[in-house]
Amino acid sequence: MQPPFGDCGEGIKLKLVRLRFRVCAVLIVAALSLAVPGMLAMLGGPAHAGVTLEERKLPMQFSWVACQPHCGGWISAVGIVTAETPKDFDDFAQGRDLRSATIVLDSSGGSVNDSIALGRRFRTLGLMTTVGTSIRTRTTQGDRGAIDPEAYCESMCVFLLLSGKSRYVPEAAHVRVHQIWMGDRADDARAATYSAEDLMIVERDIGRLAKYTIEMGGGGDLLALSLSVPPWEELHELSREELRLTNLVTTDAIAELLPSTGASVTQGVAMATKPLQDRFTSSAMNDAATPAGKSTRTAEVLAPTASVAAAPAQ
Repeated sequence: MQPPFGDCGEGIKLKLVRLRFRVCAVLIVAALSLAVPGMLAMLGGPAHAGVTLEERKLPMQFSWVACQPHCGGWISAVGIVTAETPKDFDDFAQGRDLRSATIVLDSSGGSVNDSIALGRRFRTLGLMTTVGTSIRTRTTQGDRGAIDPEAYCESMCVFLLLSGKSRYVPEAAHVRVHQIWMGDRADDARAATYSAEDLMIVERDIGRLAKYTIEMGGGGDLLALSLSVPPWEELHELSREELRLTNLVTTDAIAELLPSTGASVTQGVAMATKPLQDRFTSSAMNDAATPAGKSTRTAEVLAPTASVAAAPAQ
């Protein structure tokens, strides 16, 4: 006996089954997205749940923060100094008159020798330095710039700060120092073994850093404080007294660095997390002061949470 609707009836049943399946699938996906918001992103969506790498842990980027209509602007420098950073800065400076401009630093540090080279470029241009996170806001009257002082300048960033012809550190900023070390052994520095060449590299870079510190007008106390903190201890945050003792601060007035710009320094937007202690690692670099045929390795600061791989030692 044929069904009352023949093949048509079977088709209706099949469509009903498919409809029920689609409804169930939609309900399941909706439930999963409510229960686990990041799951859809993990399955190939544009977002990456729980994976946000701070810009300050990436290779240093330079940008010009311009404010309209009555703001002179400043240079924002965020990230780690790598072997490419001095050239990146030269590329950024191409076609710009940066003489006596202010550079706002937010950095975990970086390669010792490349930071020295970068700091000398800053001094040659007569740049002024401070610590902060640059904030850009667009309004109908034009761009507005602000500097959030709740920022970090750590390790070799401190020596970039020293390169400014005038230097200002906000009360809310964190300026922290520690020793240079061979980074591939920094996680368990006391248990690691070291070759004579490793010790030569560290001592050589300390000598270069000492020479640079004197050139920039820094005090011996800066080196003494930095070299007294081993990699198995927390970075030492400089107090207001130590900032002056080391000659890192030359003024208490931000207006000396950003005169009549219309820019503001905010009272601080708290950072999401306190950065972990930086580590040093070896990387390849080219340094004009290195005699031909000698090792070109240098200590480099790299936070353990960063995804930037260090160049292999040469």
